[in-house]
Parts: sequence; structure tokens; C-alpha cells
Amino acid sequence: MSLLRIDGLTKEFGGLTAVDAVSFGVESGETRAVIGPNGAGKSTLINCVTGLLTPTAGVVEFDGDDITDAAPHETVQAGMSKSFQTASLFPSMTVAENVEMAALAAENGSFSLDFLRRRDRMEGVHEIVDRMLDAVDLGAEREIEARSLPYGDKRRLEIAVALASEPEMLFMDEPTAGMSPDETADTVDLVEDLQRDLGLTILIVEHDMEVIFRIADRILVLNRGGVIADGPPEAVQGDPDVQEAYLGGVEL
Repeated sequence: MSLLRIDGLTKEFGGLTAVDAVSFGVESGETRAVIGPNGAGKSTLINCVTGLLTPTAGVVEFDGDDITDAAPHETVQAGMSKSFQTASLFPSMTVAENVEMAALAAENGSFSLDFLRRRDRMEGVHEIVDRMLDAVDLGAEREIEARSLPYGDKRRLEIAVALASEPEMLFMDEPTAGMSPDETADTVDLVEDLQRDLGLTILIVEHDMEVIFRIADRILVLNRGGVIADGPPEAVQGDPDVQEAYLGGVEL
């Protein structure tokens, strides 16, 4: 049984169908990728699954429960979490405080700047922070303000913030965007380590094909809102519809 099951998911904006009757599953413990050209509907699909957008039609099930109409905080409490861009960080707070805020928000089902004054009364938060900072190799930077981190470390902190709710499934949206080749390689290693060490199920949207073909167990390909391919990397890489969508028929 799939941990995440999507059946006929559709999202319309007025007369535009951004996601068109998409169906697929994600098995527990796998790394699943969603790729496609610009405007294919990737981010809209993920936002529908994580509660940031309400689908026009279709069903989203997580661990056997229907979460189609769940709010974002309800999907987090169900065991899902999404890593956002660095704009979601608190730049004047330390690395540890950013993760603390996320852990406290997940525990309370809401967000408040008052959390930091009450954090010592909330059991287990410090242990979660320590564990997640160690998982992304930022333990030594815990007292540094987030704005002082190099770009690659800010992206690691973003992942630690997403992990603070201790999810079963992590959604990653363009985790290597804007990175140097060395930073990209380090991030790929990190994703593989997280999947192995924390037992995470991962759904990743990524533009870098080398990254996807290295880490994904299965790849879903969208074009103009619909599915044009779904399978293991080697099958998707040689699929003529995928080659046409990306490069006008040139092999990937």
C-alpha cells in the first residue's frame, strides 16, 4: 500500500487547468521525483498535496487517511512536511532558534513568536533541535544568525526546519536551485543520508536532471498539467515523450 496516494488530482484556475487528472503513488521509504518543463504544474501539484492549495477534483490519501481538504498544519500533523525557500527563515534568529520555532509550531499546530519565551517548558524540543541540526551537519553553527550563513548552509537550515516536525514524508521543492556544483553535490549526499538515516519518504521537485537520475527511485513527468511518463530513471530517461517535452526529441 502506498504511503501517499494521489487519484485524479485536478487544479483549475479559472479557465486554466494547471494540474489535469494526475494519479500516482509514493511507497514508504522511497525517493520519488516530479519533473517537467517550466509551467508543467509541478509546484501546483505539490501545493495541492500539502494543503497550500485546495484541489478542484481528485483525492489525496496519506497513510490511508483522506487529506484532500486538509489545511497545511493538518498535513504536518499527519506526518508530512515541505521544505520552503530561504525566505521562510528568520534571518535575525540563530540557526537553533529557527529549528526551535518550527518544532514548537508543529507541536502546537500553530505559530507564535511567543514560543521562544516558553520553549523550556515544552518537553523534547531541545532534543529535536539537536537531532535535526546534526542530521544536516549544522550542529557547529547553531548559535550563528541565519542571515550570516553561506547560501548552501541556508538551504540546509531550510531542510532542518522542515524536519523539525519529525515527518514521515518530506517534500523538497528545487533543493539545489542557485547552488554551485560543489553545493549541489553536497546536497545530493545530504538527501541520500536523510533518506537512509531517518527512514524518510521523499518527494522531490528538481530541475537538475543529473540530480534526479542519481537519487530518485521513480520519476513522474508532467507536461502541461498531465502525466506523460512514470517509472524508474532509466525508463524515463529514454522515453521519447519526455525527450520531446524537454529538448524537442534530443536524448537526455
